[in-house]
Amino acid sequence: MSVAATTRRTLTPIAAVTVAALIFAILLLLVRLQFAPLESADHHAAAWLNSLVAGDAALVGVIKAVTWLGSGGVLWTVTGAAVVLLAIRRRWRLAVYLLVAGAGELVLDPVLKALVGRLRPVVAHPVAYGGGNSFPSGHALGSIVCYGALFLVFLPAVRGIWRRVFAAVIVTLIAAIGVSRLLLGVHYLSDVLGAWALGITWLGVTAFAVELSRRAAGEPVTDPVTEGLEPEAREDLQPAEPETPMRHDRALAYGRNAAGVVVIWVLIVGALTGIGKLIMITHNGNGNLFGDHTIPHWFAAHRTPSLNGWSLIASNLGATQDILIVSAVTCVVFLAVTRRWRPLVFVAAVMFGELAAFLAIAYVVKRPRPDVTHLDTNLPTSAFPSGHMAATTCLYVAIAILVIGHARGWWRYLFLIPAIVMPVLIAVARMYRGEHHPTDILASVLFAALWLTTATILIKPNKDAFERSQRGPLGLPRRKDHARHGHESAPVTR
Repeated sequence: MSVAATTRRTLTPIAAVTVAALIFAILLLLVRLQFAPLESADHHAAAWLNSLVAGDAALVGVIKAVTWLGSGGVLWTVTGAAVVLLAIRRRWRLAVYLLVAGAGELVLDPVLKALVGRLRPVVAHPVAYGGGNSFPSGHALGSIVCYGALFLVFLPAVRGIWRRVFAAVIVTLIAAIGVSRLLLGVHYLSDVLGAWALGITWLGVTAFAVELSRRAAGEPVTDPVTEGLEPEAREDLQPAEPETPMRHDRALAYGRNAAGVVVIWVLIVGALTGIGKLIMITHNGNGNLFGDHTIPHWFAAHRTPSLNGWSLIASNLGATQDILIVSAVTCVVFLAVTRRWRPLVFVAAVMFGELAAFLAIAYVVKRPRPDVTHLDTNLPTSAFPSGHMAATTCLYVAIAILVIGHARGWWRYLFLIPAIVMPVLIAVARMYRGEHHPTDILASVLFAALWLTTATILIKPNKDAFERSQRGPLGLPRRKDHARHGHESAPVTR
């Protein structure tokens, strides 16, 4: 590469970051001074955008779904998953970079909002509400920092046209989140533009810090925007190892297994639905089959404020949000460690199958909750089966299956403890809180047993555990034993 091209490649990102910093500084000054032309333009834009979505509930719902992708919970979940993957792959500098970039956004947003003190827009037809001050937009700043940092980190993993697709997806996502804040009427246009300018500045500063660390380590200088922060990490940044070309017979086998999973899922759902309807037809909605009446009333009679609090904590461990978090972490960890898609497919199939089965069975059976005082309110579904119990059992038993199948050593069997303790804990908590009969719990255990057996046999989540030539259990580098230091016995001569 010529000297002129090298200089141009070096100066272009610096110029872009400098321009972004100037734009942010100008907007910050104008907003703080309440510059009349800017204030007028912001208010007119807010009123016009509000008029476009007011009264359209479906459109507002879509916009809120888009803005949710820029919320702190989502951004830190995505960042945390990426950090876990990088740490397992031993790419510590990139993991630290993501944490530092995210931490910087956490500091900049509240500090600047407090210093500027700009109030939120007031529109004619409010469709959403935002807390705190307005400048800069936290969602816009967080999304450009989080997704922009992920782009710089994982860019080396994609090649050719997919690199352009990756860039387009990131830009579209960041833009959509910023525009959603404007359409919801919770930010002015200058709030979002200022957040984007600040985000680009912060990404440039942190990327420059990475470049300095590379120079100090004697590593080649890169162009983060076109090559990524660490181009040499391409192999470790790819989610999984490239699959061998799929032969016709293997494709047929996958198709048969997928069809088998669907067919057996339908049969299991049918069987559980039949059991639930049988309970209802025999007028045992609140009868005493397997203690359906006695046990909930016994728990209700022995409630205490302390046990009420502990049961809530235990019950929430099986709630949708907690199950989703543990499932996502499990998928990320096993993808990072095994470099295979099969464990992820197994967990996804088990959990989505459980969710679909629970919703279908509950919708058809419509069994009432136990006739005791319920400690939870506004429950969206009926009693049969227990969704908390089914999800918890499926998830933690699936984790035990994966760990025992991929690891070596006695410690892997420790994962049987949560696979047993967590379902028991959830079962007791749900019955204590008056939300389920014992037969609801038993039906969930029966479903989990049948569904996990089906998924394990047909998906074979541990099939690739020891077929990797360069990696041992749990994806760790296999030790090369060229010599046994005399521990091998000599051939026996006759």
